[in-house]
Amino acid sequence: MNASTSTRRRIVRTAAAALTAAAALSLTACSGSDTAAASKPAAQAGTGGAAQAGGNDPAAGTQGTGDGTTSHTTGGSGNGAAKGTEKSAGKGAGKSTAKGKFCRTTELTMEAVDSSPDQHTGDVTVQMTNKGGRTCSVTGFAGVDLKDADGTSAPVHRGGEQPRITNLKPGDTATFSISYKVDTSGGNLATPTHLIVTPPNETHSVSLKWPANAPKLAGPYDEKIQVHPVGIAN
Repeated sequence: MNASTSTRRRIVRTAAAALTAAAALSLTACSGSDTAAASKPAAQAGTGGAAQAGGNDPAAGTQGTGDGTTSHTTGGSGNGAAKGTEKSAGKGAGKSTAKGKFCRTTELTMEAVDSSPDQHTGDVTVQMTNKGGRTCSVTGFAGVDLKDADGTSAPVHRGGEQPRITNLKPGDTATFSISYKVDTSGGNLATPTHLIVTPPNETHSVSLKWPANAPKLAGPYDEKIQVHPVGIAN
């Protein structure tokens, strides 16, 4: 083998080696590019999924939190508070209406008169006339105390009757009676001088004179003296 032939072979080997190295570098570069390209969509896909779930996207996350807050705070507590307010307002209005429908003491003109059928059956009737400008109720039992000449007073017990609804238009009169046992001995020391009357569902009282012509009341001031429910005057 001559020198020129040997030289050509070396050149061919060198060129082949260079080509092989270039091809290897090219393949490596392509592989890296493909890997990066494959990784990039995967990362983008992950970010996109989180954004759709409201995790990493600020707009989506805010919207999700906002809906939850509105639903539970404004919608839940707000409506509950509104219902509670309406309920309380309803209760307040109901109490106010119930209290307002009853006749006030200042709206009534009252007088005690003897209504005993004879000298053996004691009965005093209290007349209550509505002098106000509205219809109001005197349903129930009036509170009554008997005041004696010695300055003491005693409450009158209620009878066993069931009260009926008693509404008074302006100018109308209602009555209730106090029944008692008459003193036939002539020696009884019970001497009532006044009736302290509180209309039903009221707290203000008035003092009425005990009728002078009423039969003598037999003491003591106990359950034998009874006040009866209010009713419309005949």
